[in-house]
Amino acid sequence: MSGFRKLTENVFVSPQLALEDVAAAAAAGVAMIVNNRPDGEEPDAPQGDEISAAAAAAGLNYVAIPVGHSGFSEPQVDAMIAALEQAEGPILAYCRSGTRSTFLWALAAAKQGENPDTIARAAMQAGYDISPIRAMIDMLSQR
Repeated sequence: MSGFRKLTENVFVSPQLALEDVAAAAAAGVAMIVNNRPDGEEPDAPQGDEISAAAAAAGLNYVAIPVGHSGFSEPQVDAMIAALEQAEGPILAYCRSGTRSTFLWALAAAKQGENPDTIARAAMQAGYDISPIRAMIDMLSQR
């Protein structure tokens, strides 16, 4: 699937999407795009409304769960869980580098009871290191 990185059979992450990436995602079978990048973070990048319009034109669902550099909140984790549960097929989450999207997926997976070591392996295989949030993942998986 293009330059998209696979975390699970149904979850892919990516650095910032270009508008043409939305059509590539649709062609690859993605059903939902999750935007984890706050508007205005990089003014020259396509903003949420542009990606949302491209997703709609391609027949994809779109959800914005912006994560700033200040970190993650429980409502963001819950919103990601809801997106994962509502998706009618694979999702593609993106941010500047894919790291925040991977972290948010990891936190959501942990809160849903996924094994922390399994989460860490999936992230590592996609090229992302979740060690900065591993304590949070361990805590959420124990709930």
